Amino acid sequence: MVTRTFAKTLAVLSAATLSLSLAPRDAAAQQAADIPAGEAPKPTTPRIHHAPIASAEPGTKLVLEASFEHAELIRNVLVVYQTSLGEMKAVPFQRGGERGYIAVIPGEAMKAPGIGYTIEVEQTNGTRVSAFATRKQLHPVSVIEDRTDARERAALSRLGGRRSVVGVSGEYVGFGTTTGTTPIPCAAGQPTCQAGEEVLPSVDEQYYRVEASYTYRPLRTVSEFGFRLGLVRGWSLVSLSAFNEERYKVGLNFGSARIRFRLLDLWHLETELLTSVTEIGFSVGFGASTLIGDPYGSKLILGFESIGLGDSAPFGNRFYSRLDLVAGDRVLVSPIVEVTDMPNAESYGVRLLGEVGITLGRGFSVQLRGGYQARRSTSGGPGFGGSVLYAF
Repeated sequence: MVTRTFAKTLAVLSAATLSLSLAPRDAAAQQAADIPAGEAPKPTTPRIHHAPIASAEPGTKLVLEASFEHAELIRNVLVVYQTSLGEMKAVPFQRGGERGYIAVIPGEAMKAPGIGYTIEVEQTNGTRVSAFATRKQLHPVSVIEDRTDARERAALSRLGGRRSVVGVSGEYVGFGTTTGTTPIPCAAGQPTCQAGEEVLPSVDEQYYRVEASYTYRPLRTVSEFGFRLGLVRGWSLVSLSAFNEERYKVGLNFGSARIRFRLLDLWHLETELLTSVTEIGFSVGFGASTLIGDPYGSKLILGFESIGLGDSAPFGNRFYSRLDLVAGDRVLVSPIVEVTDMPNAESYGVRLLGEVGITLGRGFSVQLRGGYQARRSTSGGPGFGGSVLYAF
């Protein structure tokens, strides 16, 4: 009896324990069934990580680096930049660099005073947004200008942006009557003396010169270079063994090339090579001058020119000094002293000249000169001339 009662009690306890252990699982299953199905995460906006650059060197390509978040949403990324001339250009980002992507702005765009740029993202849905700066407010990059470039830009601005100069000029020079110091025999066929007669030569010494020129101004270490073409015609007391009036006629057809170097800001050196054909043959010449001061303002010029080097036909030498003085915004006054035996004279003479340069505007300028010269203290003559220049 007792045994039977104990068995019933044990069966009841076991059933109760089983029902209690199954109840929580059924409840959890019921709650999970009541939760709605989860949704896919919504796409986010792509982001660009970029360290901006504030300055760069002129003529050197600029490399911009960036990293992207959610690159799967990006179709294209561009760097839109504005040059120093105001031109808008664009370059794409491509894989590379430490951050994952790079864009390269070419070196020819890197000119002073600088550029500005923005980064634009084109998404896969067609939307384009500015990820860094904007086209209206570009991020500036200062280009550190080379000193030579800065000097060239300042000089060119001062010259009104005009690098080339063309000009024409002319000059008349009269030395008066020049008489020789030693008699020479008269040549045959002379209208003023008999053949073999001793004659003290005398010539009304004078000549004229006309030329055309072209100059280009790089304004760097080579400050200028240019070319001249011209001719000289006149009369001069040439050293002769016999008196012949026709032999006192002198002439020169010449062409020359010159170049000016900037040694310092206020010190320039100019050299010139000249070739010519004279009345007695082919001739080669050379000249040089130094400019101390402002090359396009007040300065002192000391120079020389010699035609007839080596075995070539002689035509003479000249040594000169010139002081350019700025007398106003448009006026330059220049006293000139020259010692010369040109054209092919037997003795040196001295020339004292004054020149006035006037800037007319629109690239035009004129120069007027006048003075006096002589080879003997007892005789001399006037000199005058001028030139017209156009810069562009």
